[in-house]
Amino acid sequence: MEPKEILPIKNGWAIVLVWLFHSTAIIGISLGNVDWFIEKTPLNLCLSLILFLFVYPVNSLKKGGAFLLFFIVGMFAEWLGITTGLLFGDYDYGTNFGIKIAGVPLLIGSYWALLTFITMSITDFLKTNIFIKMVLAASLMVFLDFFMEASAARFNFWEFLGNEPPLLNYISWFLLGLLFQGILRLLKINGDKVFSLNLYLAQFFFFFYFYFYF
Repeated sequence: MEPKEILPIKNGWAIVLVWLFHSTAIIGISLGNVDWFIEKTPLNLCLSLILFLFVYPVNSLKKGGAFLLFFIVGMFAEWLGITTGLLFGDYDYGTNFGIKIAGVPLLIGSYWALLTFITMSITDFLKTNIFIKMVLAASLMVFLDFFMEASAARFNFWEFLGNEPPLLNYISWFLLGLLFQGILRLLKINGDKVFSLNLYLAQFFFFFYFYFYF
């Protein structure tokens, strides 16, 4: 396999930018500039989303349709969650996730879609059957959410009643994630595995760090 097949130059720049965004935020917040960097969260997420769309890439009707489907279903699931307490428990979104529709930030729907795509691609590094890949990908989604929950209230992302997400939150994340993974597999969608892994790891290390920092 030629090196360019592993890490194209444009994807290398994208990976550098992803790590730069997240490491700069870690350093800035650690140095005491908490409010300034947290307020820039929507910008950071938007930049990561733009890089994903161009580098993954989402460049076909099939990929675009799947992304839009996950966005819509994710938004609906979150709306159902904040209005009824079903699926994820009793929680509300703060002000640091940008523009909202019916109380749900648009970036959350995008994040559902993005995370579904990149976790699927990460599991394609493995030589195993599709069902195991689906379960592992959905588990990666839940794993990241677990560490996000610890900092969510401090970052004014969202907050659960009692400041503790219920087990239902993780179960629903897994089941919905598994459904999304199944759809991607049925559509036989694939993308840049190396970029996907780096984007996931950058986000994981960001929230893992603050899991112990706060």
